Order: sequence, then structure tokens, then C-alpha cells
Amino acid sequence: MAGSRAKTYLRFIGTNVHRWRVRRGLTQEALSEATGLDVRFLRRVERGTVNLRLDTIVRLGEALGVEPGALLRRVKLVTPKAGRPRKRRVP
Repeated sequence: MAGSRAKTYLRFIGTNVHRWRVRRGLTQEALSEATGLDVRFLRRVERGTVNLRLDTIVRLGEALGVEPGALLRRVKLVTPKAGRPRKRRVP
């Protein structure tokens, strides 16, 4: 895999992909169809555990409607909580 600095940028990309996907109201499945990438691969991208080629970053940017450089922006990295989120109760 990549060095520690590259791993940090892979996490930036993953966080940005997740953020833009949620903002656009897309599921991982919908983004998978738009990019032609496997859903399992996209999950690894969002976790920052897979090394990406430039053409993959461009495809993700196009599908999300942002410039590929926007996916490389530094963001605050948070450690995701394990497990599924709780279901919201409707009053």
C-alpha cells in the first residue's frame, strides 16, 4: 500500500466522496451505477483503504458533479462508529 502521507490523502478522498454522495442524495448503489464501479470497491474508497488511480478519481468527480480536485481537499477526519446507525423513531 502507500506511505502514511498517501494513506492520509486516501482518507481525505474517501471522506469527501462520502460527503458529496450524501449531499447529492445518492446511495452507494446509485453511485456505483453512475461510475461503473463495484459497490464493494466504493465502500473501500469511502473507508480510505484502497489505492485509487487518477481515472477513478475523475469518474467519481464526474458522477458527483464536482471537480476531481475537490475530492483531494483536506477535511477533518473522524473515526467512524462501528455498526449500523440506530433507526430514527417517527413520533
